[in-house]
Amino acid sequence: MRIGVLADVHGNEVALQAVFDDMPAVDAFVCAGDVVGYNPWHAECVEAVRDREIPTVQGNHDRAVADEAHVGFNSMAGAAVEHARETLSADQIEWLAGLPEERHEFDDRLKIVHGHPDDPDHYTYPAEFTPGLLGDEAVLVMGHTHVQHHAVFDDGLVLNPGSVGQPRDGDKRAAYAVVDLDDLSVEEYRVEYDVDAVVEAIEAAGLPSRIGSRLKMGT
Repeated sequence: MRIGVLADVHGNEVALQAVFDDMPAVDAFVCAGDVVGYNPWHAECVEAVRDREIPTVQGNHDRAVADEAHVGFNSMAGAAVEHARETLSADQIEWLAGLPEERHEFDDRLKIVHGHPDDPDHYTYPAEFTPGLLGDEAVLVMGHTHVQHHAVFDDGLVLNPGSVGQPRDGDKRAAYAVVDLDDLSVEEYRVEYDVDAVVEAIEAAGLPSRIGSRLKMGT
């Protein structure tokens, strides 16, 4: 069984569509959270995930939009949270509020969290990928860092597919991954998309220009 793995879409509909167009044949999808934030297409990205019935966990930006609380967010992130609240419907915000912090899918063989199994807000960078992160699942999927990486251990594998909508690993291309649950293998992917079109949309929406400049650098 092949699973398309997404994380940190962050309202970037152009990147998300590029990922869907590029992705090889899969049997299902999962998403490690932060469907909204930063980029201007919050509603469109929520609907893209909902329409495909993708099992999704709640990221910190999803929670901030749903709870109207973004304490600790910088001004760039906070502005995007406010933009999301202004443009999402009540039903879409309710959907974000109802997302769980973790999910177990495919007969509990795959676990999805946003930041860390013990702390949804913890940034689990590749240096922290250890067998101790795994529980009873064969595959642990995390997001939050926007850094694409995976590690294979005797007991299973730990994966961050990277960010669809705001990569931070020096590669501006949209990131995703495909996991094969039968042989516990991972394929990491990057796909080009029209970053300039997203930057223009960010400016037209009145969002901080730094969001666009980060997209151009992949940081």
